[in-house]
Order: sequence, then structure tokens, then C-alpha cells
Amino acid sequence: MSRSSPRLGLVVTHRRYVSYPHAHYAGGLVDGAYVLALFGDVATEVCIRTDGDEGLFASYADVQFVAAVRAGDVVEVRAEVIRVGSRSRELALSAHVVCRGRAGQSVSAADVLDQPLLVTTARGTVVVPAR
Repeated sequence: MSRSSPRLGLVVTHRRYVSYPHAHYAGGLVDGAYVLALFGDVATEVCIRTDGDEGLFASYADVQFVAAVRAGDVVEVRAEVIRVGSRSRELALSAHVVCRGRAGQSVSAADVLDQPLLVTTARGTVVVPAR
């Protein structure tokens, strides 16, 4: 596919509140698989928008967990199409915490972060059916 493909550069963003049942570790920490599942959701929308099909995640590369996700956070995940093949789409993926709970103050206290906190990055490849 040509580098001038209209698919190239497409960005899809999702936000999700991380509920307390997702915490598996002390301090309300959430496992990294939670963010990978969010990446799968945003990649599915990319495939629907670019190809009219949910597609399949084929691989992840260079997954970096750089900060913790906690119950009570609001996480924003983003996928950008950075390469278009005949059936594959390479995505740049990122996840940021945009709101963080303050359980120490009260069970429902939370703040909108002045600067989103980068928590995870990755590259991913999705595949779609041949046209």
C-alpha cells in the first residue's frame, strides 16, 4: 500500500475509568494486562474505521510499562496508524492516566492531572481480511 494511504496517520482515542475490582496488588495497583486489553479495544476501532472489519491483533513489540495504573484512575489510550501494508496496519500505542483517585483523602476523591502521566507504550500490528 502506498505511504499516501488515507489510513496512515489515523488516530483513535478511548478513555476508561479503572474500577476497584481491577486492582490485584497492594496499593490498588492494576496489572499490565489491563492496559494491553485497552490497546486491543482501541485497535479494534482502528480496524473498523480503516477497513470495515474488527481485524485481529497479530503482535506487540517494544511494550514498555513506565508507571503504575491504579484503581480509581481514568486512563486514556491512543492508537495511531504508522504503517499500512496490504493486510496489516502497524500502530503506535500509548496509555496515559488523565485523572487519579485520592483514596487517602476519601474513598471518592479524585483529581484531573495537570499533565497526563504516561504509563505504557507499545507498537502493535493488526491484520484485516484481504479485500
